[in-house]
Amino acid sequence: MEATFKPGFLKGKIVLITGGATGICYGIALGFLKYGARVCIMSRKLPNIQAAIESLKKESGSSEIYGTTCDVRKLEDIEKAVDYFIEKVGKIDVLINGAAGNFLVPFESMSANAFKTVIEIDLQGTFLVTKVVHAKCLKGRGGSIINISSTLQVCGVALQTHAGAAKAAIDAITRHLAVELGSQGIRVNGIAPGAIDGTAGFEKLTPEGGLSISMKETIPLNRLGKKSDIAECAMFLASDAASYISGQTIIVDGGAVLTFPNFTLLSPQVRKLLNPSL
Repeated sequence: MEATFKPGFLKGKIVLITGGATGICYGIALGFLKYGARVCIMSRKLPNIQAAIESLKKESGSSEIYGTTCDVRKLEDIEKAVDYFIEKVGKIDVLINGAAGNFLVPFESMSANAFKTVIEIDLQGTFLVTKVVHAKCLKGRGGSIINISSTLQVCGVALQTHAGAAKAAIDAITRHLAVELGSQGIRVNGIAPGAIDGTAGFEKLTPEGGLSISMKETIPLNRLGKKSDIAECAMFLASDAASYISGQTIIVDGGAVLTFPNFTLLSPQVRKLLNPSL
């Protein structure tokens, strides 16, 4: 990552990342810190925030990291968290909506509460955090909003009706807000990660018992994604280099969406779950 961008090219940017204590969003936070941004992260669990801040300081060499707990499903939590960050750093220039929840579950056995929970975290959370940050920080000043999406909804993936529906709606929000907020100098874009190695999300969505083919061999670039791949895309979209890009959701998956089969169906365990007679 160090060779990709000019050192300090994000200096002066203040970034808020929901879900920034873990996974892909932790990697995004690390990238922004390394290149000079001041970074604010939110997560529901205090121990995750505390551990992430300590780790990010060590990895990045920067102390410009701030964190607080927040449940993105609750408006009061969001307003309190955003006010806390404004008090600490003065403003927010870039919002990255990355908080998400997911798990494998067949449609037939999915409870109404399971569907509702993922919709509330992914979709409602994106909407509510954007509303608050826009009102308190971006309106009248401009800025950038980046929504973390997925590729699940592109072709439809078994056991992912809840998450795919939420991410498809987030892609719609990206397009609608790009149109509505463009005149305010606010750019709205999305990133749709593919399979990102070393994340809890990837492990959770890879069925036990393995897949019948190698993911790496069927991805055109012959490798799984890295957290830094998503971080670099986010940094580009937040930078002045992307000043005329808005309303786009960029797929970052090594070309997998073009060639890779419906991955959950490649698991013998999943096929048995969907059709017990097999």
